[in-house]
Amino acid sequence: MEKFKVLEVKESIFQKNDERAELLRKEMKEQKTFLLNLMSSPGSGKTTTLTRTIQALREEMKIGVMEADIDSDVDARTIQQTGAKVIQLHTGGMCHLDAEMTRQGIEALGTEELDLVVLENVGNLVCPAEFDTGATKNAMILSVPEGDDKPLKYPLMFSICDVLLVNKMDVAPYFDFDLEACKKRAGDLNPDIQVIPISARTGEGLEEWLNWLRGQVKKAKA
Repeated sequence: MEKFKVLEVKESIFQKNDERAELLRKEMKEQKTFLLNLMSSPGSGKTTTLTRTIQALREEMKIGVMEADIDSDVDARTIQQTGAKVIQLHTGGMCHLDAEMTRQGIEALGTEELDLVVLENVGNLVCPAEFDTGATKNAMILSVPEGDDKPLKYPLMFSICDVLLVNKMDVAPYFDFDLEACKKRAGDLNPDIQVIPISARTGEGLEEWLNWLRGQVKKAKA
């Protein structure tokens, strides 16, 4: 009997995506634009954090935002009010963005004159972590109400991120959230991750985050 062929579909999909992501990263580097992939679960304060970030940096640099969602333009309308260049990406039911989707967004947005482009990924701690978008760096937001055990439950997400923003620190006294335990759990998975406690509502801790972004944009321009 002839042996049947086994096709590793998932492996093939990831390989093609990784190749496209590397090409996109190279192109953004040549363009001297810093592309950030921002991820989180729904309700973590991602759009609020991004809004405060744009308001603080818009006089220093040209900023563009790609808002990804399954089917809505609520976040894009919010970001538009900051004056940043923005485009809404609909994933058609998919719970993540890949490198090709990101490229389509970049081409539609027009990033040639932008210093910082933020891809606000679909709210999800699983799928977005699996697909390389072609971004220069990955950042994620974990909010205090979600709990300090999330690194244990979603290890891949914390493993691939360069920065972890712990948001809603202003309500920490009302929740059983151990910041040091969260830092340790994230650090065990990723020793290089930078943890920054913030409150997007009050502005607490945002300056450290803003300085990190300034440094990344400066590196992209070098």
